[in-house]
Amino acid sequence: MKIAVACENNIVSSHFGHCEGFGIYELENKNILNKEFIQNPGHRPGYLPVFLKEHNVDVIISGGMGATAQQLFEQNNINVVVGASGSSDEVVQKYINGEIKSTGSVCTEHVHEGHCNG
Repeated sequence: MKIAVACENNIVSSHFGHCEGFGIYELENKNILNKEFIQNPGHRPGYLPVFLKEHNVDVIISGGMGATAQQLFEQNNINVVVGASGSSDEVVQKYINGEIKSTGSVCTEHVHEGHCNG
């Protein structure tokens, strides 16, 4: 299983599309085998869900995300967790332990980039 976390300096980004990049965590039996950072290739409508699917991501975690992006991730069989905050390492560990669930919130104000808080 692979989990991607939209992040800024190892902190969960408030909006996935405008994040610095993605922490990619590879798991096996609830253990983190590998962690890497992939630079955000740029925010283009519909691109990031496909980009992360090409990296075999199963789950995306972010602070906030628009409705269309959430639908596109679901169409690519990637589970969406929004409303997360804090260190990406801590958030992944909480997800592994079943301590974090998606709030289901939808970010609608893209005029205020970076101010979505899930």
